[in-house]
Amino acid sequence: MSKPIISIIGAGLAGVEAAHVLAIRGFKVRLYEMKPQKYSPAHKHLGFAELVCSNSFKADRLSTAGGLLKAEMRVLGSLVLEVANYTKVPAGGALAVDRVAFSNEITRRIRSEPNIEIVSGEVTDFPKSHAIIATGPLTSDKFADAIKIKCGGFLSFYDAAAPIITAESINMEKAFVATRYDKGEADYLNCPFTKGEYERFYEELINAEVASLHDVDLSENGKPNFYEGCMPVEVLAKRGIDSVRYGCMKPVGILYPEGHINLWGSANAGSSNQVHKRPYANVQLRKENATVTMFNLVGFQTNLKFGEQKRVFTLIPGLENAEFVRYGVMHRNTFIDSPRLLDSAFMLKNSDNIYFAGQITGVEGYMESAASGIIAGLAMAARCSGENAIELPDTTILGALTRYISDKTVVAFQPMGANMGLLPPLTIQPPIKNKQERNTKLSERALRDLQKL
Repeated sequence: MSKPIISIIGAGLAGVEAAHVLAIRGFKVRLYEMKPQKYSPAHKHLGFAELVCSNSFKADRLSTAGGLLKAEMRVLGSLVLEVANYTKVPAGGALAVDRVAFSNEITRRIRSEPNIEIVSGEVTDFPKSHAIIATGPLTSDKFADAIKIKCGGFLSFYDAAAPIITAESINMEKAFVATRYDKGEADYLNCPFTKGEYERFYEELINAEVASLHDVDLSENGKPNFYEGCMPVEVLAKRGIDSVRYGCMKPVGILYPEGHINLWGSANAGSSNQVHKRPYANVQLRKENATVTMFNLVGFQTNLKFGEQKRVFTLIPGLENAEFVRYGVMHRNTFIDSPRLLDSAFMLKNSDNIYFAGQITGVEGYMESAASGIIAGLAMAARCSGENAIELPDTTILGALTRYISDKTVVAFQPMGANMGLLPPLTIQPPIKNKQERNTKLSERALRDLQKL
């Protein structure tokens, strides 16, 4: 049986994973990427698998959903995770990468694969034969129109990215290095607030001017339909004065280092009052690259105008003279109504050779997007070889997530990321009450079941 040439539209995380899966199995792949001829509003770098919102792939611990997802992807031979480990930067218990080095290394490996042909330029219609559509949440307008016709419309929300600042512009007399609850390496910088500083910052944040949104989907109350996981900080703040103080600015678990001259004006050593040992509120900064020349503001996705970002965010203690190398941006994030359109192998139900992968399917997150590319690639390889698609166990994050996006009983479909709530409960008696222990057992079960395939 001769192997067909597989077209993959989009060289993001999902597209490169799908291309890699097929190429190493002997399939010829045409990988279409519109850069450098055309860029989306959020993309700037020439390379493949460009990371827009953050450089973090989230937790790597097996007791977390993110950690389990990565472990499952490693079993399936993930290229993205292999390169992520090669280009990682310190981030405590998370897996974070130097985003430029990561993209460049992915690009190098994909371009050096003899079974992959790179085709540059915008695709405006569906290929005539076997194809995986991995154009992401920023699909070009012309191809989006073609998908809209074939799939009968879109659902969409808006996604936001956090600002990035230079390391040398941070005032280290106010910022300090610490990890939450003293767990893991102290890889984050912390910018602490007094109560008065927080209240001033809060008032400026909620009253700052936002950029206009075009072609926005509105919720029933007439407001933009934001995805909860990437809520702009100024939108979250308007829910109440403590909303961000117990969200992206939470001080819980962050203590001033011994001898630090805290914002109450005295050294921490010997203080008997616990409230004086931790800030009233706290902003964390995460390393953006391996050379530690840049940091991003954790949880500070925003749609404020650029001038307003500089004005408001320099009110953060330690960032008075912050130099912004990238302001936060907001962009449209589009996805199809997957429960009505796709099966659990990401194949379009009214076709026999078109698959979708990545965030356009409604999986939410970097790793989830890459994982869907692996699954679509494996399913395409099986179909073109006359075999059945891999049946992922419900007990795995991969299996549970793919079943969710293809579950016709899900009526008001919204993007979904990896979470332990997707998994069937343990049958161990008596039930395990400790969350970390329970999650570890769920992860061990998932990996055992996945290894049986």
